[in-house]
Amino acid sequence: MTRAKAAALDVDVASQPSKQPLQSKKSAVNANPAAQRKRAALGDVSNVGKGEAVEGKKPLGGGKVGLVSKAAQPTGVQKSQARTTTTRSALGTKETKKTEVKRAGSGSGVIGAHKRKVTSTSIKQDILTEEPVRKKAHTLEKQERAEPQVEKLEPVPEKASLKEPVPQQEVGLVLPPGVKDLEEEGLEDPLMVAEYAHEIFDYLRDLECKSVPNPQYIIHQDELEWKTRSILVDWMIEVHTRFHLLPETLFLATNIIDRFLSQKVVQLDRVQLVGITAMFVAAKYEEVLSPHVSNYRMVSDDGFSDAEILSAERFILETLNYDLSYPNPMNFLRRISKADDYDIQSRTIGKYLMEISIVDHRFLAYRPSHVAAAAMYLARMILDRGEWDPTIAFYAGYTEEEIEPVFELMVDYLARPICHEAFYKKYASKKFMKASLITRQWAKKNAPIFGITDTKESVDDLAALDY
Repeated sequence: MTRAKAAALDVDVASQPSKQPLQSKKSAVNANPAAQRKRAALGDVSNVGKGEAVEGKKPLGGGKVGLVSKAAQPTGVQKSQARTTTTRSALGTKETKKTEVKRAGSGSGVIGAHKRKVTSTSIKQDILTEEPVRKKAHTLEKQERAEPQVEKLEPVPEKASLKEPVPQQEVGLVLPPGVKDLEEEGLEDPLMVAEYAHEIFDYLRDLECKSVPNPQYIIHQDELEWKTRSILVDWMIEVHTRFHLLPETLFLATNIIDRFLSQKVVQLDRVQLVGITAMFVAAKYEEVLSPHVSNYRMVSDDGFSDAEILSAERFILETLNYDLSYPNPMNFLRRISKADDYDIQSRTIGKYLMEISIVDHRFLAYRPSHVAAAAMYLARMILDRGEWDPTIAFYAGYTEEEIEPVFELMVDYLARPICHEAFYKKYASKKFMKASLITRQWAKKNAPIFGITDTKESVDDLAALDY
């Protein structure tokens, strides 16, 4: 041990108790025997101890000793010379013992362990003593900044509740006289999107013009006729029934076939591949669980492989420019049924009448909304549900004069002999209220009223209708 180290240790022993060198700088400054109190194991870092240590002194900051750090009051405590000497000795000992710990290693662990403990405690005391001051100042600044903002935000003008229904006049839609507002009941239901219903159906009516196929596309087909299309669609109805698919899937599949044949020339032996692929694409677009491609292969008696169906899918979608935005007539039928108070009988018969448009090529020239309005009009006429009132005419979008040419085609189809067996048997079941039987009996009875007299099956009639 050197002389400087011995001298430093002598000074510490003479001026302080035996454990004084192990105290922190802050503890050495306040080492007044009269004011000392027992501390906890981690050291008392509260403001009470500071108040007792400097009792009788007037600290800076208005008497709040615990909230002011050492840096804020350099002259708050008058230090005697003896205390100053003691502080320097402690610091000197601190530096000396650091060197000893490094040289001695783990052999002198008693002094080293106490030294590390005191150092960590002193660091914690400094941090915990100064932290409330920073937080207090930060909190006070936030409160001072927030007070004028709260005063500005207090006078909030009252606004109308969002739950209150908005009148149709404010939205920009003025209903004609005698027309009921069907969207008033659904304004509180977000799933009904009643405030956008009129705009949605206006958009669908504009979209109809883009999705209508060429009504005379059979002229450009070398090997196909309308009768070929009729047989194909009837077979697709049978497949659709076997897979239990949605009605929207069948209408979309038929539209894909007609739009594709309007642009491409197809050979006779590939027409069935076009039909089964169109059903495959439509099911993926409309269904929640679409049948696997192998199911379509098996239903076509393995006439085409899975690779051929997938290749045809890519080719059809590329031809249609991947545009499957087809305004389905089922949407318009449900819209009209809402104006008809959801009459289940008229709606079921309307479904059957509306599917006539996909098996008979003469309906290709009419829009889906026009076909849906004519189907509901004829269903109400068959069931004697009353007149075509202004409310139904408004939500259907067509008057009786505009509907007349379309529903007369439906009556003509019903009065003729049965041409599509799968289609007829589908709606002859109890599930669909035997709609095909009821409508055919009514059509044969009332056909002369519409100028349809010859309802017998003959070669000339079949040639004229291209069945």
